[in-house]
Amino acid sequence: MTTSEPRLTLITRPGCHLCDVAKEAVDRVVAVTGDRWTERDVTGDLELEREYGDRLPVVLLDGREHGYWRVEEERLLRDLTAPRD
Repeated sequence: MTTSEPRLTLITRPGCHLCDVAKEAVDRVVAVTGDRWTERDVTGDLELEREYGDRLPVVLLDGREHGYWRVEEERLLRDLTAPRD
């Protein structure tokens, strides 16, 4: 098994209620798939703040935006388990 980077990134900020809900949703998804995920805080990162600040939380799958505000758990689960090209 390789120690590759997690396929999922959750972009958040402290004190964000929807971010807390999204973390729980991502935890439920990865409990099924066995994937790992990482969190990036927009605080102090001007580029992230400009890109995502008004849509937090944002889910990135393989570096691409998968969704924002709410985690679509079934869709995310499907996309994580789909064969990759």
